[in-house]
Amino acid sequence: MSGTEGTSGATTGTGAREEGCVFCGIVGGDVPAELVASTDRVVAFRDLSPQAPLHVLVVPRAHHADVVALGAADPATLADLVATAARVAADGGCTAGEHRLVFNTGTSAGQTVHHAHGHVLAAPGASLDGHL
Repeated sequence: MSGTEGTSGATTGTGAREEGCVFCGIVGGDVPAELVASTDRVVAFRDLSPQAPLHVLVVPRAHHADVVALGAADPATLADLVATAARVAADGGCTAGEHRLVFNTGTSAGQTVHHAHGHVLAAPGASLDGHL
């Protein structure tokens, strides 16, 4: 393990899984999830506690503690994550890029799983007001 999960900011960045990381477990197929999209670099799956009618998480296959670490180590994967998020929103019924893509970075900002991930939040055909 490259650091204490959730506090070190350490990344493996090599595709290696971080022991005890639930998102690494999902990427590896050891933890069940409802997958909605995947590429060679990222995986998208439905949030277990949705905060909007459409709430999907998009995570890199390689473990990085947060989006800042991901962007520094692998900007191409961050770009793929953003593109996949837009595709998930469009596939979910959103038009013209009408969705939120939220990254919580660090515990004090609400990040509870310290594997970089973006939340795709949308209310296809309606406003997100009242959902968040």
